[in-house]
Amino acid sequence: MTSAASPSSSTRQGPPTGASPEHEGSAPVPAGKVKLPPVVWLLGAITFIMGTSEMIVTGLLPQLSGALGVSVSSAGMLITVFAVGMMIGAPVMSLATLRLPRRNALITALLVFAAGHVLGALSSSLGPALVGRFAAALGNGTFWAVGAVIATAAAGPAASTRAMGVMVGGTTLANVVGVPLGTAAGQLSGWQAPFWVLAALAVAAAVIVRQLPADRGGADSTLRAETASLKHPRLWLVYLAIALIQGGIMAAYSYVAPLLTDRAGLAEAAVPLSMLGFGAGALVGTTLGGRRGDSKPYGTLIPATAATAAVLAAITLWATNSVVAVVLVVLLGAAGFATNPVVVGEVVGVAGAGRALPMALATSAFQVGIALGSWIGGAALTSALDLQGPPLTGMVLALLALVPLGLLAASRRKTGSVPQH
Repeated sequence: MTSAASPSSSTRQGPPTGASPEHEGSAPVPAGKVKLPPVVWLLGAITFIMGTSEMIVTGLLPQLSGALGVSVSSAGMLITVFAVGMMIGAPVMSLATLRLPRRNALITALLVFAAGHVLGALSSSLGPALVGRFAAALGNGTFWAVGAVIATAAAGPAASTRAMGVMVGGTTLANVVGVPLGTAAGQLSGWQAPFWVLAALAVAAAVIVRQLPADRGGADSTLRAETASLKHPRLWLVYLAIALIQGGIMAAYSYVAPLLTDRAGLAEAAVPLSMLGFGAGALVGTTLGGRRGDSKPYGTLIPATAATAAVLAAITLWATNSVVAVVLVVLLGAAGFATNPVVVGEVVGVAGAGRALPMALATSAFQVGIALGSWIGGAALTSALDLQGPPLTGMVLALLALVPLGLLAASRRKTGSVPQH
């Protein structure tokens, strides 16, 4: 992720929540030496809640299908509608809350998120449950659009990538800890239990956010200013890279269970442990990418994406042994997720600090990549390629991502800096 260059005085909207003032003429501080403000860690903790919610349904589909009286495939619509809610709802809600101070927008997002889980927990049929999941997705998307702006602005130009690393790390940690614990709780205490817990945690987070200092936030933002920030071609190249990288990862990871059991011969009981390894690798990659991306965004993005493609090629060719396959899955998490904080930081760098709509569209780009990768990987799985199909198509998508990344790197070298609006 590139560090977000400080916007001009004409676009500055006052210090964001948790931001510390910068002094003119002060010597630049190395990114690794900048202390992140407490608000960044708070937002990282909230992304843990959000990330747990996003994936918790996958482990509870059998219980949900039985309770709602539908097939497992129909219950899978709860996953699809959440992705659609994130994809479409994030930009829509970022505009709907445009005139709100950022603190208020965050509180609104958390309360909508909590309401969605309450509705889900009270549902006895699929229709209300879908509405609840869509509401939770709207809250999640709004939180990311506003929270990412607050985190990067509060951290300052020298540490914006590290700030995004903390937020993305919260989601990654949710996959490692939150989702397995939530799934176990749902199996032991009923599928409603994790929904109630997530709702309660969201309300508690809203109370904590309410204690933060007030900020002007988006009060001076306009629809014209937000849409004007989308006009730079570099921004759409970043979105394309996000979608292709995520698509590459998810094309393989969506079908990691049959790949490990049917092709690599891993015992079915060991699959959750290998998925835990993927999450641990992703956490390491997110941390490293966040620390290195401020100073060398494309020196991080391009090698990490190339490494992702190489790991997917190795899975295609050599994941026929259980040990080798598990090691490669862990490496896939590390290489693939090292890009996440960096590409989000590039959105800030190109669109300018303080813009919620570009951040919301970045969330949409991630969701497009997840949906694209899962769909293409599934199509490849049912083709003659069989179990080699998902990682092979993932490799192709990762290689394609190098094209927009190469163009972005070349543009950066030519201009010598990231354009700001």
